[in-house]
Amino acid sequence: MSSENIQSVLGENRVFPPHPDFVAHARLDATKLEALHAAAAKDHVGFWAELGRKELAWQTPFSVALDDGDAPNFRWFVDGRLNVSANCLDRHLGNRGDKIAIRFEGEQGDVKTYTYRELHTEVCKLANALRALGVNKGDRVVIYMPMVPEAVMAMQACARIGAVHSVVFGGFSAASLKDRIEDAGAKLLITADGGHRGGNIVELKQAADDALSQGCPSIGKVLVLKRTGHEVAFDPARDVWWHEQIATQPEQCDPEWVDAEHPLFLLYTSGSTGKPKGIQHSSAGYLLGATVTSQWVFDLRDDDVFWCTADVGWITGHSYVAYGPLSNGATILMYEGAPTVPDAGRFWKLCQDHGVTIFYTAPTAIRALMKLGEEWPEKFDLSKLRLLGTVGEPINPEAWMWYHRVIGKEKLPIVDTWWQTETGSIMIAPVPGAVPTKPGSCTKALPGIVADIVDENGDSVTDPNLGGYLVIRKPWPSMLRTIWGDNTRYVNTYWSQFQNRCYVAGDSAHRDPDGYHWIMGRVDDVLNVSGHRLGTMEVESALVAHPRVAEAAVVGRPHDVKGEAVFAFVICKGARPIGDEAAKLAKELRDWVGQEIGPIAKPDDIRFAENLPKTRSGKIMRRLLRSIAKGEEITQDTSTLENPAIVTQLAGND
Repeated sequence: MSSENIQSVLGENRVFPPHPDFVAHARLDATKLEALHAAAAKDHVGFWAELGRKELAWQTPFSVALDDGDAPNFRWFVDGRLNVSANCLDRHLGNRGDKIAIRFEGEQGDVKTYTYRELHTEVCKLANALRALGVNKGDRVVIYMPMVPEAVMAMQACARIGAVHSVVFGGFSAASLKDRIEDAGAKLLITADGGHRGGNIVELKQAADDALSQGCPSIGKVLVLKRTGHEVAFDPARDVWWHEQIATQPEQCDPEWVDAEHPLFLLYTSGSTGKPKGIQHSSAGYLLGATVTSQWVFDLRDDDVFWCTADVGWITGHSYVAYGPLSNGATILMYEGAPTVPDAGRFWKLCQDHGVTIFYTAPTAIRALMKLGEEWPEKFDLSKLRLLGTVGEPINPEAWMWYHRVIGKEKLPIVDTWWQTETGSIMIAPVPGAVPTKPGSCTKALPGIVADIVDENGDSVTDPNLGGYLVIRKPWPSMLRTIWGDNTRYVNTYWSQFQNRCYVAGDSAHRDPDGYHWIMGRVDDVLNVSGHRLGTMEVESALVAHPRVAEAAVVGRPHDVKGEAVFAFVICKGARPIGDEAAKLAKELRDWVGQEIGPIAKPDDIRFAENLPKTRSGKIMRRLLRSIAKGEEITQDTSTLENPAIVTQLAGND
C-alpha cells in the first residue's frame, strides 16, 4: 500500500435496526452489550480473565491471565490446565447427555444423529485407538476427510489425548497434502476411502496414497474411514480400517490435562511466498474465543439447530462446527455434499428438514443461490430460521439485501462477520439484539477487541472517506501463537510493519461516521488507477448491483498510462452473453459503474463467464484471475477448483 490512503467510493446508507421480536428474547441487548464494552475498556486483561474463569472448565485454574513479557508472542492463562474435549463433551453429559449434538445428512440423503453421550463414547473409543497406534501428547495428526461427523470426532479425539491436529481440506491435491504433512512432521494420517460431492466420489484415499508415495517419512500409520465403500488400494503394513481399530477399544478415555498454551491445532493458510503457513492455536485461549463469540454473535440458545456450512478444513469449520457450538452444548448440522445436488433447493431443504434456526454461510454461496432464483427457497418452509450470518469475505450490499428479503423475510438479523484463520474467532460483527446493521458492513468490534484503521505510519485514520490498514491494538485470547516452526515469519508477517505495536490483518478497511467498519479487500487486492487507490470489493459491489449481474470479481492488470487498469470477470443471471450482446452489456456495465462510483472505477476489460474459479469452499482464486488478466501462462495448481474447466473459458479460449 502506498503512502496515499485507499479511497472509499462505495455509498451505502441503508440501516436496519434489530427487529423488536428478536430484541425481546436476545441474550444481549444494547444495555448489556454496552456494559461488556465498558468492562473491557476499563480492564482489558481482567475482562478476558473473568470470561475465562466463567466459560471454561479447568482442571487447574489459572492465576496469570496474560504473559506479555515476550511480545508479540503473547501467552494467555499460562499456568492453568484443562482439556478442550472435556469442555466440549464431558461437561454436558450430566444435563445434556441425551441432547443431539450432531445431526448429519450425506449428499445421497443418508441421515445420522449423535447425542452428546453417543458422541462422547465415539470420541473416547477413537482416542484410545489413536493411542494404540502410537499417538501421544504433542504428536501431530493430519486429518484429510469428507465433511462427516467422524471428522469432528477425529479432531476431538486428538484434543482428548493432547495430540495436535492439522485438518487438510478434502479438496486439496496430493501435493498440497504432502507439503502440510511434511511441514507438521505428522505421525499419523486420518483419511477416508472417499467422500460424496457433486454426484461424484472424491478419491481421498487415492490422493493420500499419492501424497505418501512422494515422501512424508514421518507417517507411520494411516487410519481409513469406510465412507463410500468403493474399492481402494490398501497397504496392510501401513493402512488400518477405522471400524476395525475402534471395535475393541474401551468406551472411556480419561482426558489428558494440558497447559493452557498447549497447541490444539495447526491450520495451514496460503502464504504470499507460495509456502503455506502453519497457523498455531492454543488450547484455552482459542476455545474461549470460539465459545463466547458463539454466544454473542449467534445469540445461541439451548434449542437452536446451528448450521455453519463451512468445511472443517477451514478455520470457520473449526471454530463454529467442531468447537464453539459444542463447547456451548448446542446442536449442529453437518452436510457432506454440494449445495446444488440434486437441485438448487438442497440448502433450503436441509434447513426445512432439520429445523435449522441459525444459518451461517459464505457470501459466495449466497450469490450462487441468488443467481438460481427466488423460486427455490420459496418451495421450502424456512420458518424455523431466526438468525442469518455471513463469513469468509465482505458481502456486497445487493447480495445482503437478497439474503435479508428472500431468506430473512425482512425480519431476521444478519450477522456479517469479519475474522481470520489467525484471529481464531470472530472479531468484528453486529451483536444481533443490540446493533443496527448496514448492508455490506461488519459493523463494530466485539467486546475485548480493540480494532483500528491506520495509515502508513501506524496512526489512526479519522477521515471516514479514507481507508487504511485494519489492525488490532491489543492481544486477545484466541489469537494465533506463532507460525509452526518459523516464529520469525510470524513476527515479520503480522507484527513488524508497525514495530510490533499492533497485529496487522492484511485487510484494508474504512470506518464510517457511525464507527462502522467496511472491509475493502486484501491490501494486495487494492487497485492503483491513475493515482487513485480503489478497493476491489467496492467495484465488485457496484457491478453486482446491476440487475443482470449475479457475481463479479475484479483484479488489476498493468497499464502503461494508468499504472493499473480495472479488469472485471462477470457472471450474469441467465445465459452467458456472447458476441454483440456481450459487447453491448459490457458498455452498459462500464457506464453503470461510472454512475455508481465514478469514471475512475470503470472497468477497462469485462470478460463474461459461466462461473468464477472457486475452491470447493467457495473461495475465489484471485491469483489465478490476476494471471489471466495479465495474459500469463497458468502455472498455479488448479486441482482444488470446483470446476477446473472454467479456466479455459475465463482465459477467453472457448
